[in-house]
Amino acid sequence: MKQRFKPKFNIKKGDNVVVIAGDDKDRSTPHQVLAVYPQKGRVLIEGVNMVTKHLKPNAQNPQGSIVQEEAPINISNVMLWDSKANAPVRVKRARTENGFSRISKKSGEVIK
Repeated sequence: MKQRFKPKFNIKKGDNVVVIAGDDKDRSTPHQVLAVYPQKGRVLIEGVNMVTKHLKPNAQNPQGSIVQEEAPINISNVMLWDSKANAPVRVKRARTENGFSRISKKSGEVIK
């Protein structure tokens, strides 16, 4: 993506989202967003898209190891979770006196 036009996404760090596409698809269980990478269009979600990483031996870990960690997925494969409606929702942005706020299209509530 170009630097001139900064992408605007409705998902932020700390939000609860559901995965709507891919191997970890589950529309009923919300997960927490750990990080958002807007220039790449990807999000890191807790417990989703687990990959195996091999670590070389070093001074702290002379044996080396194999660890499971999350990998980022495309932001289009997740949907924001509304706790009031208890369902995944679409979001609209509304201008307020102190910037923009996200509003659930299903329940009409402001998402914090």
